[in-house]
Amino acid sequence: MINLGVGEIIYDLRKKIQNIQSELNELINPIQDIPQLIASANLLRSNEYLTKITKKQSELLFVYANYCESLEKMLATVFDIQNDLKNILREQSELIPNTKYLRDSSMVKPKKISIKRKKLVRK
Repeated sequence: MINLGVGEIIYDLRKKIQNIQSELNELINPIQDIPQLIASANLLRSNEYLTKITKKQSELLFVYANYCESLEKMLATVFDIQNDLKNILREQSELIPNTKYLRDSSMVKPKKISIKRKKLVRK
């Protein structure tokens, strides 16, 4: 019923996401062209830079997909637990006797009926 370790998986995936995001943020700083180099060298550097960014973004998407999958599994587990608890609550409530119909006669005190008689006044 409960998948133990799902919380650890989610924690690990969240840490990977944070690490990849920080690495990606470090890479996103634009490259400055060095005027001493020729244009083809600058293009090669830009290509390597874009390749690194694309790789990190792909890695980030992959880890996010795993993270979402783990969260869905955890959510399914929570819904299973909720459903089990609801069923247990129904079973327990069916075991509680209905006090309206099972009152002990000694507990119910009969009400006294008082009848007031009017005195007849004769003339």
